[in-house]
Amino acid sequence: MTSRSDVLVVGAGPAGIAAALTAQRAGLGVRVIDKATFPRDKCCGDGLTTGALRLLDQLGLRPETVASWKTCRDVTLRSPSGRVVNLQLPEDGQFAAIATRLDLDAALVAHARAEGVEIREGVAFTKIEQPRDARRHNDDADHRVSTSEGDFTARVVVAADGMWSPIRKALQPDRSPYLGEWHALRQYATNVTGSASERLFVWFEPELLPGYAWSFPLTDGRANLGFGILRGSSQKVGDMKQLWSDVLARDHVRAALGDGAVIDDKVSAWPIPARVTSATLNIGSVLFVGDAACATDVLTGEGIGQALLSGMLAGDAATQANPGRTYERAMRREFFADHRLSNVLGRVLGNETLARGALRIIDNGEWRKDKFVRWMFEDEPRASAFTPRRWHRGFLSSRGAYAK
Repeated sequence: MTSRSDVLVVGAGPAGIAAALTAQRAGLGVRVIDKATFPRDKCCGDGLTTGALRLLDQLGLRPETVASWKTCRDVTLRSPSGRVVNLQLPEDGQFAAIATRLDLDAALVAHARAEGVEIREGVAFTKIEQPRDARRHNDDADHRVSTSEGDFTARVVVAADGMWSPIRKALQPDRSPYLGEWHALRQYATNVTGSASERLFVWFEPELLPGYAWSFPLTDGRANLGFGILRGSSQKVGDMKQLWSDVLARDHVRAALGDGAVIDDKVSAWPIPARVTSATLNIGSVLFVGDAACATDVLTGEGIGQALLSGMLAGDAATQANPGRTYERAMRREFFADHRLSNVLGRVLGNETLARGALRIIDNGEWRKDKFVRWMFEDEPRASAFTPRRWHRGFLSSRGAYAK
């Protein structure tokens, strides 16, 4: 028995749910499958930028449905020289928040179900068969997707199945293994009594550049701690655990956490895919979104906002006669300039002298601080200054998400 829908989404993370909600609101029949059962954890920094928050607001997710959701206004950056730059986000709406992926993803799934989207958990993808000439012609022929629960057919398949996308592997089996541009490590802390219980910290430690370490506050005295390094840099992935122990022992880190902070024993690490300009974005009307499109910001490693946006673009494209071409053009328009600028800025941060100079400039005046922190949290797309089509009234001065 084969079940048909207009759109089949494989993966119920933020990218997949964003695609499903967008397509369903456009009047398409949508089905979502995921091999996991929610709630399930995802190794992540748990931070939500202004851009991500605006998209979640647009999708209708309410913060009060996410148990660990914590809004944050106060931000501290620490230069490689030890200079401390304190920043504050506006009060008019939410510009930064932290929520565990365990809670956020489950809340998104519940929200999509409440909106009428059919979601099947515990269903694993096994095979995909494209219609004849699908790579050249995006017509109305259906794809057949085999799963652990039987076969599904759909005109459009949205692959929201992670950086090692089984769907991409099935369609491009000869591709060499991909390890990602960055590698990150995460731990949780409890009984955080220092300023990190309310304030978001980013530490630009000299040996991590162009990467950084972070502490993001959660509810109930908890914090998400971690750091990321560029793959191929002077620091090796195999040395990350020892390097992290060294960073955690530093006085400024311990002071931020407080004397009584307890670091959980569990350490999680994950690769970060950030090469959207060279990634496979579609194969016919199979559309790759989120980590499957390698859409993470190559400068910061932030991926939730990018996942949501790529999912929404895929959901919009599914309504068109040529979804693959429509989606690829939309991704180029919304992602490519930002990715290229982030690459350039990453090279600046990779030089300790330039990184120090950049933070010194930011620290020179309240106006600079105010605009920089909004830009840092993607209140506007990264390369907006260089893409006039995205200029608008109220640039870097708009209200935040969920503004009353």
